[in-house]
Amino acid sequence: MPRLRWLQCGTLFLLAALVISGIQPYDRLTWLMEVLPVLIVLPALWATYRHYPLTTLLYGLIFLHALVLIMGGAYSYARVPLGFEMAQWLGLERNPYDKIGHFMQGFVPAIAVREILLRGAYVKGRKMLAFLVLSVVLAISATYELIEWAAALIMGQGADEFLGTQGYEWDTQSDMAFALLGGISALWLLSRLHDRALVRLGR
Repeated sequence: MPRLRWLQCGTLFLLAALVISGIQPYDRLTWLMEVLPVLIVLPALWATYRHYPLTTLLYGLIFLHALVLIMGGAYSYARVPLGFEMAQWLGLERNPYDKIGHFMQGFVPAIAVREILLRGAYVKGRKMLAFLVLSVVLAISATYELIEWAAALIMGQGADEFLGTQGYEWDTQSDMAFALLGGISALWLLSRLHDRALVRLGR
């Protein structure tokens, strides 16, 4: 199947998932805040497809990240059934699905930032490339934590479902640590594959 057809099918799948998740979410405002990145990024990807197409690898990662966000929005992160299953397997007291979200918050942007830096020839040297990628990943994570802080100030107790802290006082720090871990994992696992994807893209 041609790449464009795969992207179209993936988009339709995400739109269907969005609709289904929004029919009866656990909390309507939480759902909206969690899926907002998908609502912003999806049209942006299609708007830039002709002039700045991404690698198929990056499109696939964005698709997976979108599914994580949609699932978290539907149930709220502290109540995703998969998280309860994981907690039982790992002997955890808290639902860890939130950490999956923050891991992906580092894993996927790491490849996105890497792609932008390499295609624009903005940096030379693999060590500097890795440093800048991880710096941006942490900046994104910190920005998101500031958004959560602002939501807590504005909404008070109404932000509990969005924050997903589950009473853990070090939630902010652990969220950023998981994002950093995600970024490191992406660079370690996918850098060579990403290099080949960039060659195929001809950029």
